[in-house]
Amino acid sequence: MFNHALGLLVQPSVQWQRVADLPTPTMKTMVLFPAIMALLPSIAWYYGTTNIGWTVGDGGAIRLTKDSALMLIILFYCAMVGSIAVIGYFIHWMSKTYGADSSLAKGLVIAGFTATPLFVAGVVGFYPVLWLDMLIGVVAVCWSVYLMYLGIPIVMRIPEERGFLFSSAVLAICLVILVCILVGSVILWDFGAGPAFTDA
Repeated sequence: MFNHALGLLVQPSVQWQRVADLPTPTMKTMVLFPAIMALLPSIAWYYGTTNIGWTVGDGGAIRLTKDSALMLIILFYCAMVGSIAVIGYFIHWMSKTYGADSSLAKGLVIAGFTATPLFVAGVVGFYPVLWLDMLIGVVAVCWSVYLMYLGIPIVMRIPEERGFLFSSAVLAICLVILVCILVGSVILWDFGAGPAFTDA
């Protein structure tokens, strides 16, 4: 499972072909991949926001209380795994439109492996520095989009032209999910799920 993730970071075309050749039972076990990988950024950001903190200007380090951080990290984890599940479902749902033979497991595997750079980049949360985290985050998003455009035609076994349109539709769904997460964050913040900071 994790050798596929490493392969996608260094040899994406070869690795996507290996994923496409996986038998159905193995593909179904790969569905657990995003649930495991989402623990990396969750643990990193919990530690970074409660123990290290971040600074604004010349002020001292700003940290979250452990209870507040735990609640936010649980919501963060659920948002990551839920987003992958929804994207995977839509990949499977749209597959017939683009002439691809798919299964729900295949859609979830594509979504999960496409998000690998984002999961790995989330480790920067151990040391929250705004400019560094933003820079690494932008690179991770670009690499994930590249993996999606590369992987969907290979795994779905469709021509590249059709795969480009398929990937563009999936990207549009990803943007809609991002907006939903942002709106959900504002609503939850209003209902008391906002951050609480330490006095120290």
